[in-house]
Amino acid sequence: MTTLHPARQNSRPPARRGARRRAATRAPAGGAVMALALGIGTGAGPSLARALGLAPSGTAARLVPAVLVSVVALALVRAAVRRDGHRAARLGFGGTAASLRALLVGVTVPGTAACLVFGLGTAAGLLRWSSPDPGALAWFLVTNTAVALLLEALPEETALRGYTWTSLRGSFSGPLSALGTTAVFLLVPGASTAVQAATARLLGAEGVHVGIVPEGERPADYLILLTVFGLTLVAARTALPDAPLCTAIGTHLTVLTVNRIALQGDRRAAGWSTVDQAAAAPLLVPLYLSVATAAFVVLGRTAARIRRG
Repeated sequence: MTTLHPARQNSRPPARRGARRRAATRAPAGGAVMALALGIGTGAGPSLARALGLAPSGTAARLVPAVLVSVVALALVRAAVRRDGHRAARLGFGGTAASLRALLVGVTVPGTAACLVFGLGTAAGLLRWSSPDPGALAWFLVTNTAVALLLEALPEETALRGYTWTSLRGSFSGPLSALGTTAVFLLVPGASTAVQAATARLLGAEGVHVGIVPEGERPADYLILLTVFGLTLVAARTALPDAPLCTAIGTHLTVLTVNRIALQGDRRAAGWSTVDQAAAAPLLVPLYLSVATAAFVVLGRTAARIRRG
């Protein structure tokens, strides 16, 4: 029987422990990047929009903080990746064709799950819908896609399901990496409000809410939903072998769009919304997210079997 030299036997576990410590240290950096970017963008964006002479409620004014968030987040993530000695492609980006395919899967899976669950909820009398306004709905889809992509989907996925997930997955199992990434995700909203308040105060603005969840949200409900959403995004991130981060970006964007139309369409002038909801209606969101998560898990396992031959 071949035996390892005693020195080698003793060196491997400490090396693994060291790698895990480094991974656990790097992983929160993705959350810190997103909190900084979101806080700086939303804190400085309105002041910059006013300086540019943009109408406060216009689409251009909403795009200013969104662009700031993406610029700050992508620059910080790129710097972190370079510091670690890696390339940005390691985060889960890919070529144009692969990225488009992954993005399409990310849109289709949660979109189909939402149609199925909301459709059943409507048939069961949990939801009643307004008459759609096609023009307003089309305009909402265009503007919401642009703002949500730059403000949330692209920077968040790059920082969290990109940098944080990749840092953890190199040293930990898939389930532990998923839980760790989601735990970091839960810290971002509260941390970003503190950065936003500090940024706004530096620029002379006041009255910015600081809390663990956005203003007006019930903490327990919000954090539970965010946990389900975070796990869905990790499942999307691991569903495809090529350009997997684009699947998470497409999923993030689709979920935001669906929820804003179905639950907030009247407030957002989306051209279509629910006009009556039963008490159980909010449970439809985590339900369709769970259906999407299951579909992504099946896709991931199928892709893994195909790769193994």
